[in-house]
Amino acid sequence: MNGKDFFADQRYVETLSGNISYVEHGSGPVALFVHGVLLNGYLWRHQLAQLGGLRRCIAVDLLAHGNTEISATQDVSVTANAHMLAQFLDALKIDQVDLVGNDSGGGICQIFAALYPQRIRSLALTNCDTHDNWPPEAFKPFVAMVAAGGLPQTLHAMLADKSIYRSPQALGLAYEQPEAVADDTIETYLQPLTRSAQRTRDLERFVNAFDCRHTVDIEPQLGQVQAPTLIAWGTDDIYFDLKWSHWLEQTIPGTRRRVELKSARIFFPEERSDEFNQELKAHWAGNYAAASN
Repeated sequence: MNGKDFFADQRYVETLSGNISYVEHGSGPVALFVHGVLLNGYLWRHQLAQLGGLRRCIAVDLLAHGNTEISATQDVSVTANAHMLAQFLDALKIDQVDLVGNDSGGGICQIFAALYPQRIRSLALTNCDTHDNWPPEAFKPFVAMVAAGGLPQTLHAMLADKSIYRSPQALGLAYEQPEAVADDTIETYLQPLTRSAQRTRDLERFVNAFDCRHTVDIEPQLGQVQAPTLIAWGTDDIYFDLKWSHWLEQTIPGTRRRVELKSARIFFPEERSDEFNQELKAHWAGNYAAASN
């Protein structure tokens, strides 16, 4: 599935935070998928395609990402994004979700779970910003580049020469096989961010607002989350060390399973979708017979 096909069924819903873009597939209880920085709902294309028989799968575009439309003054911090998810569910008249997050989207899911625990049927966290590891050390050069005003040039360079995106200096280290990332995937992620000067400035504001206080402050509430929780972690991630999967397991009392995906990196939901989807199926079914790693 390419980006054009995925977004052919794109929908919008108006919230207090903006006009939120999303794609959905399937029927049944709602599963809400939350992507991270620089990406959009296309990250979850394989989950929507393969899990629609079990869930009404919804992939949302965060504030300052994808096709979501916001004002130039809209707060785009990660906590603001967590509140947006609640507004989004309200607008669609959805009470509870099976929440799934990756990267900074996983951090937003932690904040959402802490602030809106009654909205969580189950929680699944993959490699993501956690506690005081936000931004992670390996991502700080990108954060510094954005703060210095280099984002517009960097985005245009990656679009003009896709090998830059795939390089170790950019997003290459986020993939096991960066050479296999299609040009269309890169364009689907990055083109919306360059559609206007404001869209690029919104992403700048999102990155400039990175501050671990957002996740540190909610630690006590996170420690009260009883919803069944799956923690699936790639072991070869330079951004989010395996120790953070243990931290989450120990902090979230609802944790039922922690699984390690050997040699996987941060974007394994798209690179190892079959393996991850089997974990989600077992998680949603409450089948925790297999021992945690």
